[in-house]
Formats: sequence, C-alpha cells, structure tokens
Amino acid sequence: MKKKIEKVFDMPVEETEKSPIEGAEGEMDDTVDSEQKQPHRGVYLLPNLFTTAALFSGFYSIIAAMNGDFTHAAVAIFISMVFDGLDGRVARLTRTQSAFGAEYDSLADMVSFGIAPALVAFTWALAPLGKVGWIAAFIYAVGAALRLARFNTMIGIEDKRYFTGLPSPAAAAIVASVIWAANDSGVSGESLATVMALLVPITGLLMVSNVKFRSFKDLDVKGRVPFVVLLIAVLVLVFVALEPAIVLMGVFCLYGLWGLLGVVSERFR
Repeated sequence: MKKKIEKVFDMPVEETEKSPIEGAEGEMDDTVDSEQKQPHRGVYLLPNLFTTAALFSGFYSIIAAMNGDFTHAAVAIFISMVFDGLDGRVARLTRTQSAFGAEYDSLADMVSFGIAPALVAFTWALAPLGKVGWIAAFIYAVGAALRLARFNTMIGIEDKRYFTGLPSPAAAAIVASVIWAANDSGVSGESLATVMALLVPITGLLMVSNVKFRSFKDLDVKGRVPFVVLLIAVLVLVFVALEPAIVLMGVFCLYGLWGLLGVVSERFR
C-alpha cells in the first residue's frame, strides 16, 4: 500500500513516524486498498483561521492606504500582529501544529509585516521622492522576506531568548506606529518624507542584521510577582488607552534601539 501512496502523491511515506495523512485522519488500515479508499490531506481549522484573520488585516491595511485612510491602515497592521501572536499559541494549546500551518503563517507574515508596511509608508510619505522612495520601500520589503526565510531555517538552532535580527512584526510596528502617531497629530507624510526615507530602509536592514533582540520567551508569566508590578501594568494599559499611537511608537522604537545599544555596549566592554 505504501508504494501506491507514493505513486499517488509522488512523495515517500515515513516508516518511523506518522505521515501527515495519519496525523489528520488517524491510523490507516493497510488492509484497505488505496483504489477503494483514497487518503485525504486535511488542515487544522482553528489556528489557520487566526492566520487568515492576520492575512486579512494586512490586506485591509493595503486597501486602506490606497484609499488615503492611513490611520486605519496602521491600526490594521497592529491587529494583524495580535492575530499572528494568537495562531501559534492556539496551535500549541490545541496540539494542532503542522507544516502547512507554519508555511501559511510565513506567507501571511510576508503580506502583513513585509508588503503592507512598505506600501503604506510609500503611499503616505515616500511617493513624492520618486525612485528614492520606492527603493526605500523595496529595501524594507526584501528585508522582511529574507528575515522570514532565515527565521524558518534557524528554528531549533537559535537561542530562544533572542532573535537574530529585528523581528518582522516589531519592524512593521515601528513603521506603522510612526505613521499612526504622525497622522493623528496632523503631520503630513510629505513633511516627514526624508525621515521615512531613512527609517524605512534602516528598519528593513535591521531585520537581516546579526543584532540580537530579546524574544522575552524566557519570562515567567505564571509565577508570583510583587504587587507593584501589577500597578505598573495597569498604568501602562491606561497610557495605551489614552494615547495608543504615541505609546506604541515609543515602545517599539525603544525596542529597536535597545538591540543597537546592546551592540554598542558589547564593543565598549
């Protein structure tokens, strides 16, 4: 039967582990001929729904920017970040992780955190600069693509406490938060065209750099903390509710600078 499955799908079936078919459909009965019962490949619904929601938010961000609604375009990128953070956690909690889900998540991340921020930044500020503007946006987009490709190849090898290069969601958050804060303050994109022409490609280059950024995966969120930590968390939520654009811009820009400051401090040691 194994040879027949290999012939149908043009790929070998591992003998020591469950095949993707077995993972989705259960144990197969070798007594049933493949011509009578075709094996089916399925996908897990719940985590892929969150990934689709993240992809939808990134796509909506592009549409909103094309319509000149840059506040909603920036907010949609942050909404995509929320869904992107949930799909992996849902998959782990429900034990529905799969190779398909990982590939789908990477493609959705490329749209939401690679193409969308680049196009929003270009439409908002970089278009008047001509070739310089679209080259700056392209550097960011290709940086996000290379970042995601490198991340996929380093899974299980890299130290979980650190990311090598600025994570693509954080890079997208830096660009989106600057646009959101400036647009809410009445600052036009044309007046910040030079600033964005520097910020956008630099953020793209940080994604493919060897700078280490904390992943915060080693934080113990289940343990007990002093009461003052809870008060600080409440104050942070209050500030985010009052001025979400400015607070988010400060947090993510500080995160980006923190990695650079770590490199500088190591060189002076």
